[in-house]
Parts: sequence; C-alpha cells; structure tokens
Amino acid sequence: MLQLHNFKILSMSAVLVALISAAGVTSAQSIVKIDGSSTVYPITEAVAEDFQIAKKGAIRVTVGISGTGGGFKKFCRGEIDIANASRPIQKKEMEDCKKAGVQYVEMPVAYDALTVAINPGNTWSRTMTVAELKKIWEPAAQGKITKWNQINPAWPDETFKLYGAGADSGTFDYFTEAIVGKAKSSRGDFTASEDDNVLVQGVASDKNGLGFFGFAYYIENQKKVTAVAVDSGKGGVLPSAETVENATYQPLARPIFIYVNIKSAEKPEVREFVTFYMKNALTLVKEVQYFPLPASAYTTIMEHFNKKRLGTVFGGVSTVGLSISELLKRGARLEFEHN
Repeated sequence: MLQLHNFKILSMSAVLVALISAAGVTSAQSIVKIDGSSTVYPITEAVAEDFQIAKKGAIRVTVGISGTGGGFKKFCRGEIDIANASRPIQKKEMEDCKKAGVQYVEMPVAYDALTVAINPGNTWSRTMTVAELKKIWEPAAQGKITKWNQINPAWPDETFKLYGAGADSGTFDYFTEAIVGKAKSSRGDFTASEDDNVLVQGVASDKNGLGFFGFAYYIENQKKVTAVAVDSGKGGVLPSAETVENATYQPLARPIFIYVNIKSAEKPEVREFVTFYMKNALTLVKEVQYFPLPASAYTTIMEHFNKKRLGTVFGGVSTVGLSISELLKRGARLEFEHN
C-alpha cells in the first residue's frame, strides 16, 4: 500500500509540473490582437489560421468582430494591433487616433462586391435599380414604404422584411452612401447586426426578406439566398469576379482593408503576421471568395509597410464606386494624409 501511495504522490507531482510548464508556455506565448469588420473577418481569420499553423502555436492571433466602427474605436485606444475595415478610416477616427498617439499604415487587402440578397422564393425582384433600393432604404421610407408594390407596381402586395448591417459596420456606412447618397442615412425599422451570418439567416428564413452583406457570405450561402442584379443605369449586373474587375458592378464594389498600429508593428509577432498576410493574400482572398488585388499590389503595399508610410490616401472620406485600377493609382501617390 505504501508503494502505491508513493506512486500516486509521484504521479500527482508529475501532473503539477506538466501543468505549471504548460502555463509557462501559455504566458510566454505572443499574441496578435485584431478586431473590426465582419466583412474582412473571413480573410484575416484564414490568414490567422495558416499563420498559427506555420508558427506551430508559438504565436496566437485573436480575430474579433465588432464592426468597422467598433474596431476603429478599439484601435484608436491602442487596445488592438490591427483593425479590419470594410471602408477607409474616417476623419473622426483619424482625430481619435491622433489624440491617443496611434499612428498606422493603411493596407488594402482585397475587393468586396457588397451583395443585395433576397430569399430564393422571391421571383419578382431579381433585378433592382439603385433608385428602387434607395426608395426602400432612405430615411423617408420608415413606416411608410413597407410593401413590394410600393416600390414597383408589378411586384406583389406583400410586406417586405429588411436586414442590414448595424450602425458600427463599415458595410452600413458604405451601403447607405452608395445607395441613399449619405453615409449612415437610412430608415431605422430593419433588423440590424454587425454579424453577417445573422443577416443571411434572416433573409433565408423569410420569403419577403431583403438584406445586404459581404460577397463571401453570399457565396457561402448560395443555396439559402439569391443575389440581386443591381442596375445603376446600364442594366442589371450580378456580383462576380469579372464584374468587380471590369468595374461594371457599381456602385457596390469596394476595397477592404487592414490598418496596422505602427507601434505594434515593432513587435516581431505583428511584423511576421503582416508579412505572412501580404505574401499569402492572393491565395487566401480567393479561397474565402473575395477578389484579390494584383500580385504586384501586395508587394507594393508591403513596401509601404516596411517604409512606415503612415496615414491614409482617402483623407477621412469614403469614395463610392472606386475601381481596382483607381485604388491602385491612389496607392501610388507619394503624399498620404497623415494621422
């Protein structure tokens, strides 16, 4: 019995040593903190997964979803290393970062085709004009425009149900500016969420549902929702790689970004992650069903990061309908608007 008792003590000691050692490894583990856009999330999460595998667990990358606005709030308080953003940084956010001494590098990572989606049971509004979308979403429509036939007399006398990005979302900012004409200008009687999956499920479960979210979420749920062809004056155009690249899917094609705190970039784990991101973006952006920039663009963007090219080329203002070629021309400018 004594020998057995001693064996138990030794076993317990071994377990304690192992736990203490494991705790030591965990506490020594480097962490890269990222938050922000749900649209950019699939790309950054894919990069994070591959990066952590490549580093064999030595570096942990956390990727949260609080919306572009929510991400910038944390970023400008210095709480995270990288912000995912589905629109450029705005003037108020630039001011907040400046006050807190947070400087950053703006890094476009891909293009998104912001997708207007309907339930597959909807056979009448497969194509919608920008004017029709505006009539649905503008502030004046709240409580007044509630049925399909109020938008188009040929459509049914049935009440539609709207699903859209929440107020902290860059997607909400971009959609309202592109469709209504002013960012954050929208009716308020719709189901809002910063989580695109919630919006997808809403549209998928309601025959009269209409919503908007990032292209990757549409592709992932093609059997549940149907993309609307958007007519900006030249006929309906569906979101696709071709229509984004040839700039015909307008005004809903847009660049998406990461912003890197330059002080965080001094940490080896953050620098290694950003380097890995740019080297693998071309492949991983395609993998999660977004549209990559040209390979040469990622090289140039990485050079900007290495040279600590601070600030933004957008001056705190979001630009609607910017083509890939126009984005790259902006990126080639020598003068950035510094934060």
